[in-house]
Amino acid sequence: MKRAIIIVIDSMGIGAMPDCHDFNDIPECNTLKNVCRFNNGLNLPVMSKMGLGNLDALEGVDKTSNPIAQYGIMLEKSKGKDTTTGHWEIAGLISEKPFATFPNGFPDELIQKFIQETGCGGVLANIPASGTAIIEKLNDEHHSTKFPIVYTSADSVYQIAVDTDLIPLETLYSWCETARRLLDEGKYNVSRVIARPYKVIDGKPTRISKDRRDYSMAPSHTILDDIKNNGGKVIGIGKIEDIFAKAGITHAIHTGSNKEGLELTLQAVKRELDLAKIAYENKEYGEPTLIFTNLVDTDMLYGHRNDAAGYGKALEEIDVYLGIILKELHDDDLLIITADHGCDPTVEGTDHTREQVPVLIYNSKTAGKHLGKINGFDYVAKFIKDWIF
Repeated sequence: MKRAIIIVIDSMGIGAMPDCHDFNDIPECNTLKNVCRFNNGLNLPVMSKMGLGNLDALEGVDKTSNPIAQYGIMLEKSKGKDTTTGHWEIAGLISEKPFATFPNGFPDELIQKFIQETGCGGVLANIPASGTAIIEKLNDEHHSTKFPIVYTSADSVYQIAVDTDLIPLETLYSWCETARRLLDEGKYNVSRVIARPYKVIDGKPTRISKDRRDYSMAPSHTILDDIKNNGGKVIGIGKIEDIFAKAGITHAIHTGSNKEGLELTLQAVKRELDLAKIAYENKEYGEPTLIFTNLVDTDMLYGHRNDAAGYGKALEEIDVYLGIILKELHDDDLLIITADHGCDPTVEGTDHTREQVPVLIYNSKTAGKHLGKINGFDYVAKFIKDWIF
């Protein structure tokens, strides 16, 4: 039976959307191109062979006259520039209404309900902030009060940070579940609640990526549901199950790094992943199969932290693994590499950028070709539906 593999390189945008000004972004935003330029070129031979270099003048990424994949640039239909909006559209769900943002912090009514229902005693911050900066600034006060650090960003997120040597991880998760329920009950239209656990390591507050959890609004119908409802498997690797609030997912495993996500994706492609251990239900699952991976380091560790050098190294690591994964694919396997938004580390600010995204589509029996500009990330869902069904 046919399989589809989607690998989302989180935030690898390839140029500002025409409406970028509506999202407080500048036309010069181009995450991939600017990261290539900053690093005086990147070594991405596999994605180059697939046609990535044909999409723009990307320093170090060669153009090819014989691409092995179909390649193009997708423009977002949905009104947003966040992880949830991007992934949902990739899966076929258009968000006509943008998620709410809170540039002045969350309403006092919501915060007071959160304090009352969690029994946390109070909260610190309640402002838009960089996650790494806010935990450094408020760590001492957090330790003296034991109050969680609640903050947001330019995205629709309610983030809760605690030192898990002070507040147990299970308590943080419980507080996030309470926040998710209160936001839904109050119809605040907030995309995600994010658990941001950290520890003080060598005197420095350090976020623990592997224990991060996202609590998203539940999507309506997507291609994931189509596959699951037809008796197939939908294997979420990384934060995929969080982004979709488990809807349409049959198997899931979280990751602590891109490397772990790539290793797990390779295992899944080779059919070596122990699916029984990560299945939601103890039952026999059939075909077709969708393997859906999010590689978050490019966004979380490098885009938001304005680390263009780290971003470039992460892309080169991904490219090496893609070369290995390609060798394991069979004729009935479809590999799609894309992104969900931008997060240009070379421009001012630390927030996501409203960008179009590249798409590379590979099957060993299909000739490479230029797909041009494509209206909508949902092109991916339509392509998979035609491929599988």
